[in-house]
Amino acid sequence: MPLCSFSLPSPVADAPSQRVRTFRARRGRLSDAHHEALATLVGRWGLDAHGEPLDLAATFGRTGPVVVDIGCGMGESTRVQAAGAPGSDLIAVDVHTRGIATLLRQVQRDGATNVRVVLGDAVEFLEQRIDDEALAGARIYFPDPWPKARHRKRRLVQPVFVALLVDKLAPGAFIHCATDDMDYADQMLEVFGAEPRLQNPFDAFAPRPIPEAHDRPVTKYERRARRLGHPVRDVWVTRRLWV
Repeated sequence: MPLCSFSLPSPVADAPSQRVRTFRARRGRLSDAHHEALATLVGRWGLDAHGEPLDLAATFGRTGPVVVDIGCGMGESTRVQAAGAPGSDLIAVDVHTRGIATLLRQVQRDGATNVRVVLGDAVEFLEQRIDDEALAGARIYFPDPWPKARHRKRRLVQPVFVALLVDKLAPGAFIHCATDDMDYADQMLEVFGAEPRLQNPFDAFAPRPIPEAHDRPVTKYERRARRLGHPVRDVWVTRRLWV
């Protein structure tokens, strides 16, 4: 796999000609270990967010199902699901440098051959680097809920994004979302339900565990949500085999 280098995503002010940002820029302090991971481990496990479409078989050294984890945070669920499904390959994408640096260190420690990481905007990564119908699935766990009414346009799960994501899914591929914001959970059901290429086998929120899925782990974020009394909802939809 060719070497790549990460550059820090920069916040962009809203303007009519610019895409609405779906994330808050965070600049957590990087330790020496984080800097070392970004400098030394990217060539083994990193992928550029921008460029030509990836040859996924060449990227992972094999042909198999590829799942993208959008907004992977510190990579806790990515690591667990990669270990639990060694036959699948995972691409973890996040805009926050500290989380990606942490995940790089953990992937190195795990010796995980089926994980690649991307520091950058998932929308741009999907647009540029993933061919249509190339993915076996996508996971979006606890995306920023943007709870204020005037900010809801910033939520990731919007019709335009979902249409792009479905373009990248193979027939039968899945989208698995989880959130502890009930308004956002309802919006997910509505947006996915309005996309004609998707179907919801449960006609509502998905049960836990989901029979069709490698069940997602309970992460630090979810444990905190539960302590605060926030119910957590899962949404599971698949791309129709025929439309």
